[in-house]
Amino acid sequence: MRKLLVALIAVLAVISFAQWKPAKSITVIVPWAAGGSTDQVTRMITSQMEPLLGRKFIIVNTPGGAGSIGTLNAWQAPHDGYTWTANATLDITKYAVLGYMNVTHRDWTYFLCAEAPNVVVVNPNTPYKTIEDLVKAMRENPEIPLSSAGTGSGGHVALEIFAEHLKLKYKHVPYAGGAPATTAVVSGEVVGNMQFIHEVADMARAGKLRILCTLASEPINLQGYGEVPSIRQWYPDFPDVRFHFGLIIPKDVPEEVLKTVAEVFEKAANTDAYKEWALKQGLRPVCYCGKEAEDIVEQVARRVTWLLYDRGIATISPEQFGIPRIGQ
Repeated sequence: MRKLLVALIAVLAVISFAQWKPAKSITVIVPWAAGGSTDQVTRMITSQMEPLLGRKFIIVNTPGGAGSIGTLNAWQAPHDGYTWTANATLDITKYAVLGYMNVTHRDWTYFLCAEAPNVVVVNPNTPYKTIEDLVKAMRENPEIPLSSAGTGSGGHVALEIFAEHLKLKYKHVPYAGGAPATTAVVSGEVVGNMQFIHEVADMARAGKLRILCTLASEPINLQGYGEVPSIRQWYPDFPDVRFHFGLIIPKDVPEEVLKTVAEVFEKAANTDAYKEWALKQGLRPVCYCGKEAEDIVEQVARRVTWLLYDRGIATISPEQFGIPRIGQ
């Protein structure tokens, strides 16, 4: 009986040690402008985590370098669990091949909570009513200006996939985040963009943007707007374009930090408040962490890094970081 009691005490001690109780607020560096896709998801998911973790989250927007400046700041901070970052899966995979960071996607731990499709939007004063109208115009004029959140950002990658698949050219106009890139469409500075749906949802509902289609493989029913058709309605073999968003922490922080974050994150991502918000914004609420999240990011890296390299946007071959092409 005594041996059993000693063993039980030892187990309880391990469990207690594994439970991280932060002693101060946690900083999350969002490497994009306020109001953009990453910023929206980060603020919503952390608001659900705060009461569970018992500490406030301080969101710091640090745009620039297609998200690399804020990401580097997060990496250079002490790896003690008090400084995180947040991003889309495609963004965290690109910095090494663009020469922005020596750190690769394999150096981080991921907590993914939203799946977001890219959508094609235009200023409602343009004559483009369908995606076929826009494609026809781009064939006639390769200088049509289309915005993105920066070189290599989610909207830019979507533009490149679109241009590569349909053999089109366009004038890329980069901004320091998805919010200013979308504002540029509303103001008429550019014709349109291919940002994530939750960056454009409110403007579309207000009639300030026209959504032509989603680049995802199936249509989307956006609350307060209506059904957004899939591009496959016109181009059946178009690739499925969507990515995940979430919180990102250096992989080498103390193990008890990652265990606690995983437990709290899972509860937060499954709250009704979070799920309702995500669905309203056209997102699919998910909850991926651990190996499942790492596998998702690895597949994105194989797709995105080689696309950027083959298109001449990235100057460093993914081979240097041991990233094979899809199918290899």
